[in-house]
Amino acid sequence: MCGIVAAVASRNVVPVLVEGLRKLEYRGYDSAGLALCNPTLTRLRSVGRVAELAIQVEGQTAHLGIAHTRWATHGVPSEKNAHPHISGGLAVVHNGIIENYAALKQELLAAGYVFTSDTDTEVIAHLIQATLKTEPDLFLAVQQATSQLVGAYAIAVLGEGCGRIIVARQVAPLLLGIGADGNYAASDASALLQVTRHMIYLEDGDVAELGQDGYRIVGADRTAVTREVHESTLSADAVELGEYRHYMQKEIFEQPQALATTLEMIGGAQTFSANLFGASAPDVLRAVKSVLIIACGTSYHAGLVARYWIEQFAGLPCAVEVASEYRYRVSVPDAAQLVVAISQSGETADTLASIKHAKSLGMHKTLAICNVPESAIVRECALRFLTRAGPEIGVASTKAFTTQLAALFLLAATLAKQGGRLSAEQEVAHLEALRHLPVAVQKVLALEPGIVQWASLFADKQHALFLGRGHHYPIALEGALKLKEISYIHAEAYPAGELKHGPLALVDKNMPVISIAPNDTLLEKLKSNLKEVAARGGELYVFADADSQVEPEPGLHILRLPEHYGALSPVLHVVPLQLLAYHAALVKGTDVDKPRNLAKSVTVE
Repeated sequence: MCGIVAAVASRNVVPVLVEGLRKLEYRGYDSAGLALCNPTLTRLRSVGRVAELAIQVEGQTAHLGIAHTRWATHGVPSEKNAHPHISGGLAVVHNGIIENYAALKQELLAAGYVFTSDTDTEVIAHLIQATLKTEPDLFLAVQQATSQLVGAYAIAVLGEGCGRIIVARQVAPLLLGIGADGNYAASDASALLQVTRHMIYLEDGDVAELGQDGYRIVGADRTAVTREVHESTLSADAVELGEYRHYMQKEIFEQPQALATTLEMIGGAQTFSANLFGASAPDVLRAVKSVLIIACGTSYHAGLVARYWIEQFAGLPCAVEVASEYRYRVSVPDAAQLVVAISQSGETADTLASIKHAKSLGMHKTLAICNVPESAIVRECALRFLTRAGPEIGVASTKAFTTQLAALFLLAATLAKQGGRLSAEQEVAHLEALRHLPVAVQKVLALEPGIVQWASLFADKQHALFLGRGHHYPIALEGALKLKEISYIHAEAYPAGELKHGPLALVDKNMPVISIAPNDTLLEKLKSNLKEVAARGGELYVFADADSQVEPEPGLHILRLPEHYGALSPVLHVVPLQLLAYHAALVKGTDVDKPRNLAKSVTVE
């Protein structure tokens, strides 16, 4: 992994390829490269940023090319491991992981092929080249070669002198862009908005051939298929930085609008309608006896918050599973259970595989909560709710998380309504709270100056501890994740009541402790936990509600949120934690949008 751009057009495609890679930089990468046919095969690669590759390709022209940003899975970041990989007059770029690459490599070595990289991708290039010896048609050769691959892949193949590009996908995302002057392919629609808004989302097993004048697609059964052409609703401006220093900053401040857009459908609603989740949702949700939420990373934290809401409002048992664990453990299937998959990209490999695993166990009541309409997870699930956060470029998720929380609150209230557990008064109150949410978040963003001061106080620390109770404990987890992701400060989160069971041993003057203190039923318990920290010399940074009655004192810093927000309080309290991580990273001078070792869309295990 991580990003693919391919182009065959009547124009010079080199600027298209480079700009496409720039649009995919948010996905995370350690090297970049491209291969051009002009008319012989030319390959250029660079360890580091796309800007360095752009310098290398100055003056190059071609009507046919493939390009890639790589995030290392096999082999260290280096030029020899950067894509494209070449075999004879053939170049290949690849996202994903080939699980049987070792066995295939041994066969190819025995056949005389020489490997110059440590990657699994080079196996694909040599395998296609070997297949061409018996099947000279590149399109058919790619079909035959990919049928031998086990694992996940999205590939683009360029053959010297053939005038066309062949692409294929299995699990890893890949789409086509249909333009007026040629045809294109990419991992993400944002890479192609510069040339077209007309997109085709390939399905597992598809192989496609792109030429200047047209394209064709063959499905997994090797018969010709027609895939729907979608007009992308993404705006080119939506993926531009604009007035902000970083995409993460931009996306934090876009949260009020993202929430307003996500909740637009309840603007004038008098009730929670199951139809928000699909035409068949009323019947599906009415029969639900329990809920299983499957997700990874930040989306997993959203699921943990939702468990409190679903059990409190709907009275349904709710389990939350890390997708990479659920798919490999022996679990007890329940056909009456609603399986909810949460993913920003909709292509998260472990979450997608977990949904397929649950369905294989007979659990077909599936719901996707996702930000990308045509993504694999959305297509895999029976029901869907699109968060409409818009493109999220920063690797550390912000607006995707808060819009996921809004969607999950809608789900909890809808399940309560379906189960007869939501009074008319509660329904009106929940709807009003949701409609006011964008305004409430906008007010929280005004705390930024105080957060900037806090960030400067502990950005030089090596460790931090986050505390929360109830449905704010997952928010503490999310705050710790944000801080470690972009500032590289080691951070852990605990339920505040667990302090005496181990974490208190870590507390001293060098361990900043960040706590969430909403004015809820657990506030007095939390105050006792804060006293425990203060007694050990810990430096406390407390985000409190206006009426939480926690007062500042030496070693205890307080920022007050403008209002208490009841059950939706987690949505408000996560925003200052996002800002804290962002400004700590600024002080430390780290790469905020592209933190080391991380990728935005995790499409491999």
